[in-house]
Amino acid sequence: MGFATRAIHAGESMDSTGAVVPPIYQVSTFRQAEPGIEGEYVYGRTGNPTRTVLENKLAALEEGRFGFAFASGMAAITTVVLSVLKEGDHVLAVDDLYGGTRRFFERIMRNFGLEFSYVDGSKPGTLESGFRTNTKMVWLETPTNPMLKIIDISSAAKLAHTRNAVVAVDNTFMSPYLQQPLKLGADVVVHSTTKYLGGHSDLIGGAAVTSDQVVADKIRFAQNAVGAVPGPLDCWLATRGIRTLAVRLERHCGNALKIAEFLSGHRKIQNVMYPGIQTHPQHQLAKKQMRGFGGMVSFNLKGGFSECRKLLNNVKVFTVAESLGGVESLIEHPASMTHASVPEDERKRVGVTDSLIRLSIGIEDCEDLTTDLANALDHV
Repeated sequence: MGFATRAIHAGESMDSTGAVVPPIYQVSTFRQAEPGIEGEYVYGRTGNPTRTVLENKLAALEEGRFGFAFASGMAAITTVVLSVLKEGDHVLAVDDLYGGTRRFFERIMRNFGLEFSYVDGSKPGTLESGFRTNTKMVWLETPTNPMLKIIDISSAAKLAHTRNAVVAVDNTFMSPYLQQPLKLGADVVVHSTTKYLGGHSDLIGGAAVTSDQVVADKIRFAQNAVGAVPGPLDCWLATRGIRTLAVRLERHCGNALKIAEFLSGHRKIQNVMYPGIQTHPQHQLAKKQMRGFGGMVSFNLKGGFSECRKLLNNVKVFTVAESLGGVESLIEHPASMTHASVPEDERKRVGVTDSLIRLSIGIEDCEDLTTDLANALDHV
């Protein structure tokens, strides 16, 4: 089946009532026929029919074999790391990534004996030079957050596998509609389902998908043992959001390209970062490994934080807020918001300066979005 068909039908089957939409099984425990004789479901942390629908749908969309749902994107990342790695292992990560991921690596997992280093994975040779004898995982975001650099997943996977390292890709920015890292050689894909998969800014959730039986068994055990699982309602909301993923992403991408082109020609903008425009340094790679260019646009304003604040204080259609991937357009200042937990010198080294703005382009009428930005820029 095609992607849009899978997004609607995969993982779903009518129950005995004939309900077209799978119901919410708002239940914490399940009856056992006899003591010690367990059925398919026993306890809500271990499994729930509503969660099963979501997990099977996630696996189908990423064209993987095993899907796992979690209570948040960070819960998914945490469980994958705890499943695969042990004390003394080294993680080689891209240097431009979500601030919450870096905070987890540096301020939590280092305390348990894991090692981390960061390189600009968009530059040839940098990943290879970052490997150590104890490197067991390569952690990628592509496009990166918030600089929107593109990493060659296929090349990174080939390199990592020659060194027996697992490749994990945070695919939140793209969603499986625009990019499928498992097909490019990655071992594990993670998502914040809060973002494009849910799509309506009304749930918190995470996901992991793999086709590796050994990795899947480890994640499944840790998912149950750690217990950072979503409730049935959040699973149902994520499943509902996924049904419109394909049509929403088409609009996100179309609007984002127009916004990027508008900003590229504005006299108050220093530079624009969007994989869909010709000036992006990895534009050709983006065309090769992505179906579309996504709904995220970053740019540097001429001026510092005070000018950025004027811009954010004068938008009317855009909402000043963290997060991304919802139907509504959001605007944020990474240095003081999503990446505030990253040390200032490290932020600036990767390009997260006080002049950087990140947009999550929604599905509103694009003319309203460009007008809103133009009016706000008049106050800068």
